[in-house]
Amino acid sequence: MDRKTKHKKKEKIAAKAVASGETPELKITSQPHHIKNKIKRSIQFKKFDDTRKSEKKQRQLKRKREREELGDQAPPKQIPRTLENTREADETVVDPEDVEVAADEAIDEFAPHFSHERAPKIMLTTCQNPSGTLFEYVRELMQVFPNCFYYKRGLFELNKICKYAANKGFTALIVINEKAKVPNALYIINLPDGPTAHFKLSNFKLSSEIKGHGRVQTNFEPELILNNFNTRLGHRIGRLFAALLPQTPNFKGRRVCTFHNQRDFIFFRQHRYIFTEEQNRARLQELGPRFTLKLKSLQSGTFDINGEYEWIHKPDMDTSRRRFFL
Repeated sequence: MDRKTKHKKKEKIAAKAVASGETPELKITSQPHHIKNKIKRSIQFKKFDDTRKSEKKQRQLKRKREREELGDQAPPKQIPRTLENTREADETVVDPEDVEVAADEAIDEFAPHFSHERAPKIMLTTCQNPSGTLFEYVRELMQVFPNCFYYKRGLFELNKICKYAANKGFTALIVINEKAKVPNALYIINLPDGPTAHFKLSNFKLSSEIKGHGRVQTNFEPELILNNFNTRLGHRIGRLFAALLPQTPNFKGRRVCTFHNQRDFIFFRQHRYIFTEEQNRARLQELGPRFTLKLKSLQSGTFDINGEYEWIHKPDMDTSRRRFFL
């Protein structure tokens, strides 16, 4: 009997065992790749995986019982290793009590907004020759930002639009681009002195595509939550987002806009909250839209093709999974 015939015979025996509900007794090892028979190897690996999960569950239950028995004297919970808490050291991470950073932010381009000298007024436009589907996304963005006005792009260049918007008293310009009828980029330009942020836009979901979504009440100004903008660059981007929303939210509307930064991906969500009868917990209802932003560049001043950049993303920056910039 040659080797090929023996191999087929083993496969038939294993297949019959699986069909009858029997599993051949195999020694559980950490690496079942040495088993040549595919069916036996898959059975072996499933046994090993189930055993590993069961042992992990038992260890968790044991630690939980120990914490309940020891009470305040229980050892602290183990902190899992993640990309966030093992990130590379970054000297640009800002201390909340840093006096130098606070002094710089007191005189930057966003200072008039945070000192209540001016209220946000946003111009929203699109790329040249937009498709009909892009206007659905424009309508959603106009419901997110109060005091937002849409202007038709036409064939005007972006630097000329910046000058026009600044002369009309707008404090920010938002431009949404598309490719193949799908939004793929977002420009946010603070007026009149910049900066200009270019984001990759992805995973844009309209409110109608979110199950159980609520209706946005635009007559209530939303609250704002900014998460994990910890570096100097992250502070700049966070203040850019904050300058798009009023500093006087209407708490009666119970409407919240969240920009959550995780591994340099910025996730936007909009919710309405309601407190339970016990007043110690809150329920959330997502209003939409939802989308994800990835910073590509931050340019000094308003948009200029030959302008100076404060920060620009380059491919060699992605050589480590534990290196973050925001």
